[in-house]
Amino acid sequence: MLPTPGPSGLTTLTDEALAAQAAREGSDGVAFTALMDRFRERVWRVCWRLMGTEHDAEDAAQEVFVRLFFERGKFAGRSRYSTWLHGVAIRTCLTLRRSRSRRRRREAPEGGGEFGLAELHADPQPAPSAAVDAAHDAQKVLEHLDEEDRALVLMRFAENHDYDELAEMFGTTSGALRMRISRIREKLAAKAETMLGD
Repeated sequence: MLPTPGPSGLTTLTDEALAAQAAREGSDGVAFTALMDRFRERVWRVCWRLMGTEHDAEDAAQEVFVRLFFERGKFAGRSRYSTWLHGVAIRTCLTLRRSRSRRRRREAPEGGGEFGLAELHADPQPAPSAAVDAAHDAQKVLEHLDEEDRALVLMRFAENHDYDELAEMFGTTSGALRMRISRIREKLAAKAETMLGD
């Protein structure tokens, strides 16, 4: 059996070697803590992109790391560790978003919830730049996608994952994802045109 590197030696390990070390150690192991430190910012960023608010991103990131801890022995090394981890983060965020959507539907007031719509379209202060306007418009267009398509677009274009990585994260083939992205682009283009016409 290989000796366990000390805390300072963990920084030289690859993500995959560190994950393998974390899978072998107990609940108070230093390798998992080092892995968390290494990926904390990236996981939070993915969660923020998928959840949309800082508070929800914090909750989701915490849930991702809890899942990673309990599933630390499940990484099989067929892909990069970061790809596998992003897959866990995506599935966690999608589950949380669906749960939140169901809860909001249950809590919506009788009679259509017009107040909620007014809140969505409220603009408390003018946007400081055209870039912010464009980002806001892009976000509004993305909200018209279903949860998984939205996650796919964000992982492809905001996080710059290639199709092979996405196939691992979403449990499908890169060819299927290319066709899916093409259909999503058409859908988004049609939606953007409609919004511009309003």
